[in-house]
Amino acid sequence: MLKLRPVSRVTGRAQRLPSVGLPDARGRALRDLRISITDRCNFRCVYCMPKELFGSDHQFMERDELLSFDEIVRVAGSAVDLGVDKLRLTGGEPLLRRGIEELISRLAALRTPDGRKPDLALTTNGSALRVKAAALREAGLDRVTVSVDSLDETRFQAINDVRFPLARVFDGIAAANAAGLGPVKVNAVVKRGVNDDEIVPLAEHFRAEGQILRFIEYMDVGASNGWVLDDVVPSAEIIERIDAVHPLVPVAETRAGETAKRWRYLDGSGEIGVISSVTGAFCGTCTRARVSADGKLYTCLFASRGFDLRELLRSGADDDQLRGALADVWSVRDDRYSEQRAQLGDAAADRERIEMSYIGG
Repeated sequence: MLKLRPVSRVTGRAQRLPSVGLPDARGRALRDLRISITDRCNFRCVYCMPKELFGSDHQFMERDELLSFDEIVRVAGSAVDLGVDKLRLTGGEPLLRRGIEELISRLAALRTPDGRKPDLALTTNGSALRVKAAALREAGLDRVTVSVDSLDETRFQAINDVRFPLARVFDGIAAANAAGLGPVKVNAVVKRGVNDDEIVPLAEHFRAEGQILRFIEYMDVGASNGWVLDDVVPSAEIIERIDAVHPLVPVAETRAGETAKRWRYLDGSGEIGVISSVTGAFCGTCTRARVSADGKLYTCLFASRGFDLRELLRSGADDDQLRGALADVWSVRDDRYSEQRAQLGDAAADRERIEMSYIGG
């Protein structure tokens, strides 16, 4: 059933709000909101925040440039009103944001139009998870995803480029599982010639640990990571390598718009997933919007421009006007960059894109 809401300040036109899922120009419903709560990170991963561009003299955002907790909750609440039922906190490294437990508690109090608590997740490098996991769970966090790109200590430290030890990340994963945030999902970005020799060892390690591992194709997010197509290990190759040692069978998706294609081990010992935004674009079912740490709304991970929600919030907009702005931006969304990448050819490399550390993963 549709219900009218007040006129949007952005367009000046009255709109209708669907009770479940606001469709964009291609009929994709808004269901997931990823919120970057800081642009700071204590790692300098070579595919995200390389030291050459994010060195000791890099100027991060000032505190008043970031969305406040009140503003984040207002944005999230408006999105939930529009049909979002999954919220994910990202960064930078979200656990660097002081008082994050308070923010999670407030987000956990939100309710969908039919009275459900939205799924509340967080993506982290795991560096602070050992000491924060219990408090995060107590505050209302449902799930956590941790990035682990290598099992080799030397290589892991080379990738994070700050000599952070792998053992402390593993301690964080164990703490998250013990706190009830598990089974923890683990993300591994695969880059040819860097860590593709660890595809099977990574699968075997996290299967033995009872974790859900997701391999992510190396993506051309932002313009600082030196991305070239030859560095991409296709998901099909990843599955073939694992299947040759440990037979796999596909698993049907449990939620429309899932980014990962899931596979389970034939012997019943767990599952893995692959995220194929380069070789198997899933733009047609994408249900995700992103809010940067300074309050820009982006409707694609590969976007070049966003809509300034912070300016709207700080100009005195009420919640109806905020919902109207979100609906306006989403309803005209036509993004499908991953589908267009091959057509763009060399022009894809020259296209302006927001950095991963700014928009969140």
